[in-house]
Amino acid sequence: MKPTWQQLQALRDTYRRGLLESTVPFWLRYGIDRECGGLISGLDEDGTVIDTDKAVWLQGRAAWTFATLYHSVEARPEWLAAARHCLDFIRNYCRGPAGKLYFTVTRDGRPLRMRRYVYSECFAAIGSAAYAKAAGDARAAAEATEYFATYLHHSFTPGVMPPKTDPATRPMQGVAPHMIAIVTAQEVRALLGDIEVAGATCTQWIDRSIAVIERDFYKPDMGALMEVTGPGGAILDHFDGRTLNPGHAIECAWFILHEARLRQRDPRLLRLGLGILDCMWERGWDHDYGGLFYFTDLKGKPVQEYWAGMKFWWPHNEAEIATLLAYRLTGDPKYGAWHARVHEWSHRIFADPVHGEWFGYAHQDGRISTRLKGNTWKGPFHLPRMQLYCGRLVDELIDAAAPPAQA
Repeated sequence: MKPTWQQLQALRDTYRRGLLESTVPFWLRYGIDRECGGLISGLDEDGTVIDTDKAVWLQGRAAWTFATLYHSVEARPEWLAAARHCLDFIRNYCRGPAGKLYFTVTRDGRPLRMRRYVYSECFAAIGSAAYAKAAGDARAAAEATEYFATYLHHSFTPGVMPPKTDPATRPMQGVAPHMIAIVTAQEVRALLGDIEVAGATCTQWIDRSIAVIERDFYKPDMGALMEVTGPGGAILDHFDGRTLNPGHAIECAWFILHEARLRQRDPRLLRLGLGILDCMWERGWDHDYGGLFYFTDLKGKPVQEYWAGMKFWWPHNEAEIATLLAYRLTGDPKYGAWHARVHEWSHRIFADPVHGEWFGYAHQDGRISTRLKGNTWKGPFHLPRMQLYCGRLVDELIDAAAPPAQA
């Protein structure tokens, strides 16, 4: 399906209004903690605070969102101030031993949980880099490099991060660290240049992780991108080894497609990104009720997680980006149709026309399962990133299309 000029205009308005009149105002009004600093994400549907513990990775994500809006949409002082507010909270309260950041802290910054993962660090890196560009802040730029180096050290230095399972019994590797390395390096490179971090340039880190994903995790013969594999990409025929996450894989696909675009539609990267998108859309889309399943099984067996059939907001955000980017890169009407399908379903199910922002969680049939707007996992990131990125793609499509003839 090729969208018409009028459809593109309407799509651009939907993304722009959603971003600037719904999502961003909701978080600025209700999420910024002006007493203790940082972002409160535990919000009811109308913005009422229902929990005050703070997820550290959402501080970095929020900082990225507000600083990116400031330097790429409009230099509104309140956006820059919100980004600084979140980064100051990280600086003042969220650093743990050996440079790691906590995963959660109390409202006033006392530590609650330190996870073995280092995802707080990668989001602090992109938030700091975006603020460095927006404010010309050298300290933030240095901190972005430091956070990213910590992420790379813990993720890719053997023996540093505790394994999920006993490696003597069942050695495993995950796709997630490589996905996050790619997108973090892309953001740092775009904002600070192709700098060297932990012994390699951003582009080199991107190339390394894409190579591992292509070699060990993408299984074109099985039509899947694996979440975990054994050494050398071996399939682990257990619950964890067979479980697929379509939204996560589709997010990975657009990271690779974004890199292909930056490299003048690099054929290898384009083929890889489109291949992942194609197979995981087919595995993930619910042909009965619409929307993307959260988990599926490689062999079509029952999935262990009881929420496997639910629909979460963020996979649909990632699918909107991936399908629209694929359409922009290829012109294939299949991707235009997929984008229209996921756009219609997700905006109809999740968007809240009363209080703004989106609900995050729905049952398989599309009924909202909880009406909260934010928690430890949901904050101002996936949705505004999608609205911003897709808005830009639609602008390009409009510029490339001929306007309708005047009567």
